[in-house]
Amino acid sequence: MLSLVLFALVTWQVAGHGPLRALDERVGRAAAGAAFPRAVTGFLADLGNASVAVPVLAAAALWAVLRRGRPWWHALAAALAMAAVPALVVPLKTLVGRPGPPAMGAGPHDGFFPSGHTATAAVAYGAALLLLTRSRRAATGYVLLNAAVGAGLVHRGYHWPLDVLGSWCLAVLVLWCLSRALSRGRAGRRPRGGRAPAPPGR
Repeated sequence: MLSLVLFALVTWQVAGHGPLRALDERVGRAAAGAAFPRAVTGFLADLGNASVAVPVLAAAALWAVLRRGRPWWHALAAALAMAAVPALVVPLKTLVGRPGPPAMGAGPHDGFFPSGHTATAAVAYGAALLLLTRSRRAATGYVLLNAAVGAGLVHRGYHWPLDVLGSWCLAVLVLWCLSRALSRGRAGRRPRGGRAPAPPGR
């Protein structure tokens, strides 16, 4: 899968202090110094907080089950996808141990790759989208929203660009697994009132 290959490449460059990491840090410093309303980018970055994204997913799951007639295990699958975010991100942060941008300073909290806020936003809003709709317009809005969250995190100096990119790659993998699980469940359901398939003729 392309996202897995890209994640491996980015992780290798970040952990191994490759040329891509050096370029990433130059771009990150330039973006953090760009003239743009910090209140706006701060709001966008906050959309990646678990206190914001997780309640959105919870509300979408309840709506999908109670109003859209989705089976309860669809909501459970979405919750498991959300739980996979810290299970993946926290060990990787510890393993890579990348220092944050200058605005974050140095210290024991070093470990900024991949970005937890980015992964939280991408998986929470993506899982909500999978539960509620598959429309292209909603998917486009989802992509733009997550691009804005990533831009906000970089502009505020909370993360380097590759921290964001790495988390997007992880989110694609998690959401792909969730999508497969939900699609498989729908394929296995028989329409209400439908007849059982007739036995093959002799």
